[in-house]
Amino acid sequence: MNHRTLFTQATASQASSTAPKRAVAMGLKTLTLAMGLATSSLLWADVSTGADTKDEAQQKAEAVNEATNTPTSIADDTKVNGAIKSTAKTQSCYLDGLAEQLECGKISVPENPNKPDGKHIDVHFAILPAIKNSYPNEALLAIAGGPGQSAIENAAGFDRMLTKVRQTRDILLIDQRGTGQSNQLQCQDDAMFTLSFNDDELNLGESTQACIDEIAKNNPSDISQYNSVTALKDFEAVREYLGYQQLHLYGISYGSRMAQLYMRHYPQALKTVTLDGIVPMQQSVIAIGGAIERGLNLLFSDCRNNQACQQTFPDLEQDFRDVDNKLANAPITQQVRDPLTNSPETLLMTRGKFNGAIRMAMYSPTTRALLPHAIHQAKQDDFQPILGLYALTADSTGIAMGMHASVVCSEDIHRVTEQMRKDAKVSYMSGSMLDGLEKTCDVWQMPLMDDSFSAPINSDIPTLLLSGEIDPATPPNWGAMATEQLSNAQHFIAPYATHGVAYQSCGNDLIAELVDTADVMSIDGSCLNKDVRRSFYLNANGVELVTDSDTSTSTTATADKE
Repeated sequence: MNHRTLFTQATASQASSTAPKRAVAMGLKTLTLAMGLATSSLLWADVSTGADTKDEAQQKAEAVNEATNTPTSIADDTKVNGAIKSTAKTQSCYLDGLAEQLECGKISVPENPNKPDGKHIDVHFAILPAIKNSYPNEALLAIAGGPGQSAIENAAGFDRMLTKVRQTRDILLIDQRGTGQSNQLQCQDDAMFTLSFNDDELNLGESTQACIDEIAKNNPSDISQYNSVTALKDFEAVREYLGYQQLHLYGISYGSRMAQLYMRHYPQALKTVTLDGIVPMQQSVIAIGGAIERGLNLLFSDCRNNQACQQTFPDLEQDFRDVDNKLANAPITQQVRDPLTNSPETLLMTRGKFNGAIRMAMYSPTTRALLPHAIHQAKQDDFQPILGLYALTADSTGIAMGMHASVVCSEDIHRVTEQMRKDAKVSYMSGSMLDGLEKTCDVWQMPLMDDSFSAPINSDIPTLLLSGEIDPATPPNWGAMATEQLSNAQHFIAPYATHGVAYQSCGNDLIAELVDTADVMSIDGSCLNKDVRRSFYLNANGVELVTDSDTSTSTTATADKE
């Protein structure tokens, strides 16, 4: 199945050279435009986390496999510092990007909660143990984006961002049902993993049906049971199983929706909540089209207001429009170097691939800074820089497309209004995304959430909300909307942040303060105003201008801050 995904978060690993990942980043109609939370792995994670030998890496892989696939035994609970814990409930494991030994486990839950004697699925979790467990009855649950991302696969990124919280509290990660190791609903079409694939000719209805058929054949599952509300019951079951009395929540992008639902259904289980890159309950995520256009316009504006960028790319917006219009008429075939393997390849550059690479690059300040040069080169019919951006974001989503469809088709598509359809037609990105999702949901039939689902959250739980001013997926006004009935909340807007404020600012320090004090109203967010903007890249080598008279040396004309 291929449809436009909506929100994702950043991954914890660098871009992979495996072919299936390529489809994720390459186009609006291939498994690409992740639902708004995707940032590039360059921003969210170190390139490497260790220097394991091949044997050590194999041992870790075997440990993960053993820890997450061996049935968990049920033993008598024991109390450790007052917390109910049992070594039988978790096993030692290693996760990608983290050298230390962690704890992994799983619980078995009914796929359909209304049929407790029916099919069961395993919901996997991982614990990053506190350095000094001063609060054994508490943990911070970090919820991944997507919908469709694995929290466990993003463990290294969560660990880095939440390092201060982890000094005194466990970090809990749960692969939401349908993602990662928790009965993943995924589909694969090898034909789409080539640079020559024409995604503009994709029949979304046929590919969606093929995905349903693939799941029915390889992993028979009731796709109607993979919505957010059902998944939330799994989260609460894991909390009870592990004996944590209360959780602190961190939800990013789509994860912010899960966090808000937790606030609604299980408020007694929560101590504090942080929402980052916020999807308010009142908002259908289909409205992301307007956010994408806003992000693109901010990029053009920032370049115009930057002396060096304006001098080097004086017609950036027109360059983009010209390339977009040219590809709207017909795709362009070009010989290129594969950005991951450097092998010669035939590229069919389509309108979807071009817009998809640009959209994904806007999620991260690092890749956003490369966009003016990449767009300008595309105007010269050189698409290698666009492919370079694709490589940087190729491993940044990891979406389980079946689970993604189950969420969007049950919770969002029916909330699309005629005005939203009209607004979506303003641009190719938003229009094609809406069209693709509607065609997908026509086939991926789901029971629809009632109107109460989209009611604002009414809560007095201490809640910190973080928005990035230049976020191309979840703009600041979405965060403001989420505060409508939150009586104990503060909403901060980071002026230089894109998607995922806590990963690119002092936002992670604010989270740690909230967790320690549970007093959100005393938090001072002024540190978010620190100017951390990236200079635009003016050529393939960096931010420096190269003179015509001497191409062997660079001048000192470095781009100003955006």
